[in-house]
Amino acid sequence: MLESRWLKAVGVAAAITLATATAAQAAPAPEPVAEGASAVVTLRYDDSRAGGWEAQIAAGVASWNSTVDNVRLVEAAPGTRAEIQIVATSGWPQATLGPVRPGGQVRVELGSQAVAQGHDKTRIAAHEIGHSLGLPDTKPGPCSQLMSGSSAGTSCKNAVPNAAEQSRVESAYAGGLAPRVPADGRVLVDAP
Repeated sequence: MLESRWLKAVGVAAAITLATATAAQAAPAPEPVAEGASAVVTLRYDDSRAGGWEAQIAAGVASWNSTVDNVRLVEAAPGTRAEIQIVATSGWPQATLGPVRPGGQVRVELGSQAVAQGHDKTRIAAHEIGHSLGLPDTKPGPCSQLMSGSSAGTSCKNAVPNAAEQSRVESAYAGGLAPRVPADGRVLVDAP
């Protein structure tokens, strides 16, 4: 009799465990959001016209995504609208100064002239994306500043925003809302 009750209790516990596990798989509970935490703004990019730059764009995007907490850059699905249009050109790199709003649009041109001069393609991609997120050039500047661009010299390979650059982007997108200030709209050409 005691064994029968024990088996029944084990069966009920197993059923509860199975039901809980099934429910957890079907509809995962939302992760708790810390008080005062910022919502993440998702911005899509389209690099379908940036042939030869795909790996460097992916690395530049990964650099921003791993550094900035409240902005997430994702590749746009084919045929969908993207806030950041990335194209390869034969000129100098240039970009529309943001911060781009979700639903808005800016353009990034990854120019081969800078590559011909010896500048690092990943740094160029990350730097130009930084303009889309609202960061102007900080020329002249050291290699440790991503937004110093070409003024850091051709030996500079840094493609990671520093703490001040991270903070400026996070501030521009604070609160999970579209930036209160629309994109500047100026085109910044990164020629020496």
